[in-house]
Amino acid sequence: MTEGSCFCGAVRFTVAGAPFSMGYCHCTSCRGWTAAPVYAFTMWPADAVTVTAGAGAVTTFLKTPDTISHRQSCRACGGAVMIRHPTMDAIDIPAGNLRDFAFVPEVHVNYGEHVLALKDGVPKLRDFPAEFGGSGETMDE
Repeated sequence: MTEGSCFCGAVRFTVAGAPFSMGYCHCTSCRGWTAAPVYAFTMWPADAVTVTAGAGAVTTFLKTPDTISHRQSCRACGGAVMIRHPTMDAIDIPAGNLRDFAFVPEVHVNYGEHVLALKDGVPKLRDFPAEFGGSGETMDE
């Protein structure tokens, strides 16, 4: 069991087991949401994530009505909490929100939109893996 929280700690949660993916996202939406050049994600089955405190402080933002990314943040501090992906039955938690967690990135997604080149030997996908509706096409570092 791993614990996590938003920036101020008003929203707390636990995750059970291990994420099914960890990596970096370079898309415009993730960069805008985090105000960072790269977003470090951990992707979990939805039933592995439990909000243990502060559920009333969670607000959800949909960039468009049909978006697959339901971005959640804390009303108190404005900090990112998680991104729900209902169509994938998955929850994406920012790696920095998890306590005592070994983040081991295995993929870069949406590297075709990158603004910061990273030469780390980790595979770089132009968009998403094919199993998530992307091309699965890789790019050079």
